[in-house]
Parts: sequence; structure tokens; C-alpha cells
Amino acid sequence: MGSCMTAILGISAFYHDSAAGLVIDGEIIAAAQEERFTRKKADHHFPQNAVDYCLQEAGLTPEQIDYVGFYDKPVTKFERLLETYLAFTPAGYRSFRKAMPLWLKQKLHLPRELSNGLRDRYTGRYVFTDHHESHAASAFFPSPFEEAAILTLDGVGEWSTTCFGVGRGNRIELTDEIRFPHSLGLLYSAFTYYTGFRVNSGEYKVMGLAPYGEPVFKDKILNHVMDLKEDGSFRMDMSFFNYCQGLTMTSKKFHDLFGGPPRKPESEVTQREMDLAASVQVVTEEIMLRMSRHVHKKTGLKNLVLAGGVALNCVGNGRLLREGPFDQLWIQPAAGDAGGALGTALFIWNQLLEKPRDPQGRDSQKGSLLGPAFSEEEIVRTLARHDAAFTSCESDEELCETIADLIAEEKVIGWFQGRMEFGPRALGARSILGDARSQNMQSTMNMKIKFRESFRPFAPLVLQEHVDRYFEMRPGEESPYMLLVAPVKEAIRSELGSDYGQSFGIDKLHYSRSEIPAVTHVDYSARVQTVDEARNPLLHQLMMCFHEKTGCPVLINTSFNVRSEPIVCTPDDAYRCFMMTDMDVLVLGRQILRKDGQENQMTDEDRRKHLAQFALD
Repeated sequence: MGSCMTAILGISAFYHDSAAGLVIDGEIIAAAQEERFTRKKADHHFPQNAVDYCLQEAGLTPEQIDYVGFYDKPVTKFERLLETYLAFTPAGYRSFRKAMPLWLKQKLHLPRELSNGLRDRYTGRYVFTDHHESHAASAFFPSPFEEAAILTLDGVGEWSTTCFGVGRGNRIELTDEIRFPHSLGLLYSAFTYYTGFRVNSGEYKVMGLAPYGEPVFKDKILNHVMDLKEDGSFRMDMSFFNYCQGLTMTSKKFHDLFGGPPRKPESEVTQREMDLAASVQVVTEEIMLRMSRHVHKKTGLKNLVLAGGVALNCVGNGRLLREGPFDQLWIQPAAGDAGGALGTALFIWNQLLEKPRDPQGRDSQKGSLLGPAFSEEEIVRTLARHDAAFTSCESDEELCETIADLIAEEKVIGWFQGRMEFGPRALGARSILGDARSQNMQSTMNMKIKFRESFRPFAPLVLQEHVDRYFEMRPGEESPYMLLVAPVKEAIRSELGSDYGQSFGIDKLHYSRSEIPAVTHVDYSARVQTVDEARNPLLHQLMMCFHEKTGCPVLINTSFNVRSEPIVCTPDDAYRCFMMTDMDVLVLGRQILRKDGQENQMTDEDRRKHLAQFALD
């Protein structure tokens, strides 16, 4: 590209949630997950569409890329797999036989696969960073801190499952680790499997289910399944697990300890599953707290950054912020494998090329709005193709006034604006919005819009300047990426009925808990997303308008998709999702569609066929 500009493409692929990210001269330009383009949840294939999008967004060709980074070291990972299979011979043979063809055909030939994905037009160098190094880079380099402690927690990379270290200026150094098979992420995934949800996508369901239960199995986990030390390090008794040698997560010994076989997917969720979820959640939080105290003691630093799949456990993150020793946290919004694509690109720029880094007191993730955007002309063409009925607003002010009124009337709004979010959370660009004051909105949106379990909570959007009025957070405290859970303020909580003591499990849903019942979970918690003008000016304008009309600065925000479907990417995706649900209104840019004004209504058969595209989890 020449000496005046350095373009670095980062890629994560072939394991879970493939993605691509582009950095030019240290600035994050674009990033996206492959699932959004292919419509296959957690698509693990080479992220061809995401790569093409990143290059298109920057106006570059493969020849103009200076470096391509991959987010882990496949040969080292292969060595770990072989050693593990050999250690469990012959029990691991079935798993070995299933895994080897993909490794021998594809994963051990990464330079070839990367070259194919770049149309054989990239002639530069490939850089393979360590998996947890990529996580650490994704956490520290975009953070607002000049220096910070680093903690990465996930299932497993090459050998590491947990790492900590320090980031200063333009360098990171990881100093300590926990190694496979001892893994907090895999412990949580084992309970995800055992409670009947899909591993690598159902963990957040376990977190959402936990408040309905009691941690009655906590002592069994700590006394039998694992040995937890005061510093947060631990060893797991592998006789309770099957993931090293088999095709499932848990063993018969695990099932005997916790009272029976795993719940069958799609069967009724019972009190046992609720109690199991509560138990593993409490253990996870305790481990995270102990680790953070140890890391603080070792580093002496006041700030902490987090990445890895476990860093998406926003309940644990909230406790770290409230009860842990660090003054401030920053968590990579795409904390899982997808974020490794950005991490490896930033590692190459900052650490390998030794370029200076100048944090300005605000993160450089750009609100994580790093995906594709669509012009008003493109939107109108899409609607014309579908023969959709719509009205257009002349200004953002008119749009926000209209939509604020509709939300106040308890209409459910599909909100499609600007660049798509990078990471698993909808942050106000591909969102479904509703009135947080509504008693019925939580169940309505779960059952009629999302087609998902009734126990699942929704997150509140709150104007940042009002966050401490509604939640137990510091005045003006930021949580722009929906990665912190906080208690709802005592002052806005509601008295529960005298019969509440006799309720248990899902029955707890039927009681209003606060002035914003639709976003108050059964334990009076909420997964908070703060909204400020700098990161998302249009969403901020809408919320200001709603606040002026109603006196409430809080809205419901959930991802624009149905169960098991990736978040929508294009206007086409949004229109189809709108038409197949009971959503009332769709907003695409400045175009407004009302469901009752559409002639081409979907039939139940249309909806069934659409849902059948996505494997239920």
C-alpha cells in the first residue's frame, strides 16, 4: 500500500463464530461476523462475506492489504488435540475419528485457506497469534486505559483456558495461565449441555435462568467437581466430564451426582434446571471475583480489561465492578472468538510493528457499530421489491417524534439504523424496541416476537445521565455494550403481593417488580446499556424524545431476530423478520412500515418455513 498507510486484516475462522476485522494505521475500520451474511448461527466457515465487506468498506483490494493475521495457532491446537486423544485412548477414538477429516483437509492448511479466501491476490505475510493473546489484544488495545490488568477467560484456545497479565502503552504481556482441560468456560458449557441447551450458544440462557433457582448444588460443585483455590485457580475432576474423549460434555458420574440424565432439548424446564443454573452461575461469579482480587494483588493496577467467552457473563461482570478491587472495567463487546479477529489485527499494529498508541479516555471501538450500513435509496428499493406499504419521514426529528409516540402506545418497534453491531449484542442499530413501563411487554416480546423461552429477560436502554436514578451504578457510569448487570434501584421497586412467597420458578414472572417491569429480572437485576449522543446520536435523540413525552428515560432493547436466527444484517433480513412476527412497526432508516398496513401478510405456513431454516437450540 505504500509507506503512508498500513492495512491489517484479522480473521477468526473454523472453530466458532467466524469473523473478520480491518485496522488501518491503528484505527478500527470495520468488523463483522460471518453468520450475519450467511444467516447460519455461529457460522464457523471461512468468513468470506465478512472479509469482502471489510475490504469494500475501506475501498481496498487484497493486493493492498499489508498484513493478514489469524487469531490462533492451529498447529499448537492440533498438538493439544492429539495429546488429549492419546491420553484417553481408546475412549477418545470416536471423537478423534470425527475431528480428524476437517483438520487434515482444512485446519492444518491455514495459509492455503486464507489465500483462497483472498482470491489468491494477497502476497504478503500471514501472522498467527496465540488465541489468548488475540483475546487480550482485543480487550486492551481498544480500551480507554494507558495501562490495565488483563484477564481472559474462555473454553480453550491452544492450551490456555484462562490467562492474566498486563497491558501498558502499545504492549501486552500475559504472565500466568490455567491450562486445558481445566476450564471455567467448559465448566459452564457442561452445565449448559446438562440443562438441555446448546453448547456455545445456550450459555446466556443458563445465565438468564439462574435467578429463578437457588444455588443448592453449589457445594456439590465445589466439593466434588472442582478444587477451587483462594487465588481463583482451580482443578476439575475430569471423571465428571466427557469433553476430552467423547462427543458429549458430561459423564454418567456427573449425572449421578446431580440427580439424573441431562434434560432433553425442548422439554419442560424444571426447578432442577433452575437450581443447576443458579449453582453454576454462583460458582462462576466466585471464581471471577477470586481471580480479579489475585490479579489486582499481583499487578497493583486500578483498571481491568476482559475478553474471552466468559467475559460475556454480564452478571459476573457486574459483581466484579461492584465488589471487586478494580476502579474501572472495560470488556471487549465481541468478547468471544469473533473478537479475536480484531485482536490479532491490533496486536500486529501495536506490538509487532511497535506503533504508538494514544488512548484518549474513551474506547476506540466506535460503539462497536462496525458492520455494513445501507442508504435510504437501497432501503426504498428493497421495500419496492417487496411491494411494501410505507411512509417516509423528512427529518430525524420527525422520525423520533413519531416512533416515541408509538412506543408509548406499547407498539413493538423493529429499529434498523446505520452500521450493524459487531458482537453478540444488539446495541441500537439492529434492535427491537419497546416500552419498559409495560407489564405485559416481556412476555409478549418473548412469545410473539422472539419465539423463545418465556423466562428470558430483556435489557434496558437508559440515557447515560439517568443511569444512577434507575440502577445501582455510579452517576454517569458507562455501560454502552450491555455487558454489565446491575440491581434496579430500591426507590423504583414495587411491593410484591402477599402470595409471592408461595411462588417458585417461572411463576415468579407474573409479579411486577418495579416502575420498569419489562426489564426488571426476577432478582431485581437488569442488563444495562447506557446510551450517549457520541456513540449513537439517532438512538439518543429517540430516547430524549421518549423521555420528554413520558418522563421515562428507559426503553426495552432486544436483538432484531427470532430465536436461533442471527441478528438481521440487511433491509431484506429486517423486512422478513418483521413480516413473520407480531412486531407492530418496522423502521428502516427514515421509512416506517406498519404491520396493519401491509397487504402481503405472512401465513402460518410461511412462518413455519422461515423458522425451519434455523436449527432450534
